[in-house]
Amino acid sequence: MRENVTFRREPVASDRERVRAIVASTGKFSAEEIDIAVELVDDRLHKGNASDYLFLLAEVRGEIVGYACFGRILGTDASFDVYWIAVDQSHQGRGLGKAIMRACESAVQQAGGLRLYIDTSARPDYAATRSFYEACGYRCDAVLRDFYRRGDGKAIYCRVL
Repeated sequence: MRENVTFRREPVASDRERVRAIVASTGKFSAEEIDIAVELVDDRLHKGNASDYLFLLAEVRGEIVGYACFGRILGTDASFDVYWIAVDQSHQGRGLGKAIMRACESAVQQAGGLRLYIDTSARPDYAATRSFYEACGYRCDAVLRDFYRRGDGKAIYCRVL
């Protein structure tokens, strides 16, 4: 990675619109999905430590360029979900996604997590996303056909930490 990235754990109110911009910049998500990403930031802002959502905000020279939102899967003792991981389009291809993923895995381990799950679309235009997860050591454990909509299945990836 060519850029010096630092991580921050707690979002602040001004991060809402930056998260929206990052997720939108990828060109992969609907307006509804982008709103959901911001709602998770809002949940953390309003509930603080009582929120089920944890964050890692990756900054380069003081600007958020990517982030991950993750949390323990309720009803499990050591399984976590990555709800969002995104890198601003203008910063992709520089190793930031992998750095965010590794920092997220470390945070999950520190919280007692043993397994980390990630869901993504099974559509052909998500092939690069699925390849990224596989390159990070995740295995596709299941594909739920037509999950999101007809022709758009959900691929579920897992990594034992």
